[in-house]
Amino acid sequence: MRQVAIYGKGGIGKSTTTQNTVAALAEMGKKVTIVGCDPKADSTRLILHSKAQATVMDLARERGTVEDLELEDVLLEGFAGIRCAESGGPEPGVGCAGRGVITAINFLEENGAYTPETDYVFYDVLGDVVCGGFAMPIRENKAQEIYIVTSGEMMAMYAANNIAKGILKYATTGSVRLGGLICNSRKVDKEYELIEELAKRLNTQMIHFLPRDNQVQRAELRKMTVIEYSPEHPQADEYRALGRKIDQNTKMCIPTPLEMDELEELLMAYGIMEE
Repeated sequence: MRQVAIYGKGGIGKSTTTQNTVAALAEMGKKVTIVGCDPKADSTRLILHSKAQATVMDLARERGTVEDLELEDVLLEGFAGIRCAESGGPEPGVGCAGRGVITAINFLEENGAYTPETDYVFYDVLGDVVCGGFAMPIRENKAQEIYIVTSGEMMAMYAANNIAKGILKYATTGSVRLGGLICNSRKVDKEYELIEELAKRLNTQMIHFLPRDNQVQRAELRKMTVIEYSPEHPQADEYRALGRKIDQNTKMCIPTPLEMDELEELLMAYGIMEE
């Protein structure tokens, strides 16, 4: 079983990319589980065709304790047999949302969610690695493979570099490795070349370049992945290509993050920032 975590700047399209990639893997015959590690609980909506799945933390609050939950309460099956769970988080303004991630993953493990026939578990993780709770899939060696969704925008690249720093911190004491960058295109000038160079500087690869296409939004409005909504569309083939590349990927690395001035020099070299 391969445990994969998807990180990236908030709003970069992590959840959409994860769900479409997982749909492609399921279409290939892989048995996949998604664990949403975001209090918004939007990591499984396209697979389940629902606005939001009941989360581990919400149900634990309702029933008094996580020990009162049953696995079937929080692990639902969606498109192509993909199994879905959402960690949830505390009530707004109260407590640490990372605690929900820790509680949910431990509950799923202890209650047999990760069956022997499971090929992949994908963790869709909130934003940047700045909180110990959200770093939990890395810190506790839950995820051995990390993929960072980024774009040619400065803040997306800054977040990718920051995440690489988090991976480096835990890679030296555990088995976690960076599998590559996924460029979710924003149609920035020289974007392909820029992310290729960023990947090279980070000692990794751009595993796939996803072109920007409005078919993604059309599918999302119907709470579906592109793979399900329009399987013949070229964008569906892009996600299939990404799924195949992840499935065949053997290039796992310890990243070499950039200093801030190096990152800015890279952006200036490609004309993203003016001197």
